[in-house]
Amino acid sequence: MKAPPATDPNAASTGRSATAKSRVVLVTGMSGAGKSSALKALEDIGYEAVDNLPLALLGGLVQTEGELPRPLAIGVDIRTRDFGIDSFVERLGSLRANPLIEVKLLFVDCDNEILRRRFTATRRRHPMALDRPVTHGIERERALISPLRGFADVAVDTSSLTLGALRAVLSDHFALDAESSLNVVITSFSYGLGLPREADLVFDVRFLTNPHYQPALSALTGKDPAVASFIEKDDIFSNFFNNLCQLIEPLLPRFDLEGKSYLTIAVGCTGGRHRSVFVAEKLAAWLGAKGQRVGVHHRDVERTAAQS
Repeated sequence: MKAPPATDPNAASTGRSATAKSRVVLVTGMSGAGKSSALKALEDIGYEAVDNLPLALLGGLVQTEGELPRPLAIGVDIRTRDFGIDSFVERLGSLRANPLIEVKLLFVDCDNEILRRRFTATRRRHPMALDRPVTHGIERERALISPLRGFADVAVDTSSLTLGALRAVLSDHFALDAESSLNVVITSFSYGLGLPREADLVFDVRFLTNPHYQPALSALTGKDPAVASFIEKDDIFSNFFNNLCQLIEPLLPRFDLEGKSYLTIAVGCTGGRHRSVFVAEKLAAWLGAKGQRVGVHHRDVERTAAQS
């Protein structure tokens, strides 16, 4: 299912422009993955947050003839009294069919082992574990709720995100002053710490000469001019980056045409500190100069620094 087109077919009869659509973000995902933190972050951006809303009340809260006083962020998950995959998808489809509403689905996910550690550390009972081990509840919930990820406009994996990083990612995706068009988020990462599960496109830059082995550069990051200069001196870099831009540029209008609102591009290297960070920053600057709305996030810089 896709969001309705930006042009509002009812605008003439209602006197309401397409840009006046009420904005709604439905937040779901795995228990312990950070849904409450996501709702709080959206509230800080300017949304009115409502958690654990019964599905039967969803239509009455959202489907209003007038514009909503504030954008809404609504948490819906297995704790919801009448939650069910089929009923949720049906209500999501009804909301997306309403030309007066711009509704997005955010799916918050996390690695099973990290979820287990979070529940163990906080001594919280998993809502689906009952008297069974936490791992049993996590596995049951994932089997139940994972189909919703396929309907999501944005999926965020919080396994390696700090609270501040989560807020930054959500701000990139759901800022209220953003125009309704393709939003690109570029993230750098370390292959040693795993692929970003939310990535749409992944590029490996481990073939570039590694600044890590230069004593004067090892402690720096790809944001530092000295590291940037070192990487740009690699004989292959210029052709690689030009080809990368030529590959990505024609894809953006096609993603936009397909109704995709968010595109995540991941750039990885060995440690996630130098080459991937520099290429991500350079790619973001290039896209920004072309008028593309773009955000950049460096997933593993702080994690690899702590391991050094």
